[in-house]
Amino acid sequence: QLQLVESGGGLVQPGGSLRLSCAASGNIRTVNEMGWYRQASGKERELVARIITEGNTNYADSVKGRFTISRDNAKNTMYLQMNSLKPEDTAVYYCNMRRVLNDYWGQGTQVIVTS
Repeated sequence: QLQLVESGGGLVQPGGSLRLSCAASGNIRTVNEMGWYRQASGKERELVARIITEGNTNYADSVKGRFTISRDNAKNTMYLQMNSLKPEDTAVYYCNMRRVLNDYWGQGTQVIVTS
């Protein structure tokens, strides 16, 4: 089992930046896949960015060129660097990690981009 804790959310003005962190309670070298999802109020949860393997990433079209996903195996932590934030980026952001049988989620961290 893994426990995941997101941090780094907050309130930021349009054009600003935030870096989200996802700290795992165990060794993320054993994780098959990891990524960030978000859910805006009244909307469905959607994929933001994903790491399939180190160096192999996917991004939603809406965040390409603005967001960067990364991982630090030594720290058992995944990150999402968010630049040029827009009001439509406002959502609760969730960390996800997958092993063969199990799917782990964090509690979410709120990102609010003012308008």
